Amino acid sequence: MKNISNIFLKQTRKPQLACPETVPVLPCPCGGLHGFTRRGFMASTLGAAFSGIATQSRAAVQYPVEKKALKIGFVPISCAAPLIMAQAKGYFQDEGITVELRKTPGWALIRDNLLNGSFDASHLLSPMPLALSAGAGHTPHPVRAVTMQNSNGQAITLALKHRERRDPRDWKGMTFAIPFEFSMHNLMLRAYLAHYGLDPDHDVTLRVTAPPEMVANLRAGNIDGFLGPEPFNQRAVINEIGFLHILTAEIWDGHPCCALGMTEEFIAENPNTYAAVQRAMIRAAAFMHKMENRLEAAQILSKPEYLNHSELVIRQGLTGHYADGLGNVKNNLHRAEFSPFPYYSSGVWMMEQMQRWGYIPRSVDSRNIVEQVFLLPDVRRQATALALADLPSPENTNYPGFQVLGVPFMASTSPSTQGTKP
Repeated sequence: MKNISNIFLKQTRKPQLACPETVPVLPCPCGGLHGFTRRGFMASTLGAAFSGIATQSRAAVQYPVEKKALKIGFVPISCAAPLIMAQAKGYFQDEGITVELRKTPGWALIRDNLLNGSFDASHLLSPMPLALSAGAGHTPHPVRAVTMQNSNGQAITLALKHRERRDPRDWKGMTFAIPFEFSMHNLMLRAYLAHYGLDPDHDVTLRVTAPPEMVANLRAGNIDGFLGPEPFNQRAVINEIGFLHILTAEIWDGHPCCALGMTEEFIAENPNTYAAVQRAMIRAAAFMHKMENRLEAAQILSKPEYLNHSELVIRQGLTGHYADGLGNVKNNLHRAEFSPFPYYSSGVWMMEQMQRWGYIPRSVDSRNIVEQVFLLPDVRRQATALALADLPSPENTNYPGFQVLGVPFMASTSPSTQGTKP
């Protein structure tokens, strides 16, 4: 297994992506926990509370939150839209919670502030709670995915000088930026490169880079491309520095990206607060899922206290009506999606990829960790009680199948062919 003692800080090597095709047209809008059994604990503490939840909004007030003022960290990227909407639209306030959103420049600081208690909850990359709970490179810290925030919404962006170099098999020697090692960006880029016969640890260089620095590094020629979040892919296009090689929705349509996380300790000590935050996030996911709300969301996200980016740039990433940097205007209704459900099968894929690339041992019981970390039963129960018309319907299984690069992945048949090195 690779040495990952400083896994969160070191630089690594990375993978890349292939050419995209466009999808349907959108009308133009742009001009078992450690110490106790989680299921039993949540069933007892939340089961009663759910019976009092109003069908369209929030929990009954007879179950007051234990902690009324929360500090929640976020990295200023479009993936944080549900968290920001939960604040801006008043969903946290409806639950009797006052939230202070703390803008944080990078994922290592997000991790540290969550673990040391400076944050009560935090925006996380979806592999992070799995890696933290599995003890990747450090002592295990039980962290839970309270909800997913978004799916899809990322892209591989290449420097304009590579517009004729679209075949990933020609990318040997290139350098790519990723936001963090324990990110879907890293795992998907590695899977993409391996699919085309490249070894992401030897054939290319992968460099951990804060998302706001990706465009500047692309301009300076320090990197050849990046797999990153919005609005930075679209910013590279607007600034005429890069082009969108492929959307991650075209690699794995429906892949999770970011989550909202809490430590197991916080949930155990504040079960009603946990449930209230989860409800607010589910409502925010329903708001973001409705395409008609994306323009308002872009306007809110553009504010200085949130993303502090052009509304036009943010809007293109949210609506899927966008310029690709090569002179084309494209429409892809699946470019950004929002769903709160942390399905176990996607977690198993993440764990298998982290095992594949040596971040965690092969001996780790992936399925057991995923079922502890991803609080899917609670999200299902809360969503059912809320009965929100705009919320996407949940899958009828905890382990839905999906395709990555056209290859079916079924967690029930793991390990998959996507779990071996090239």
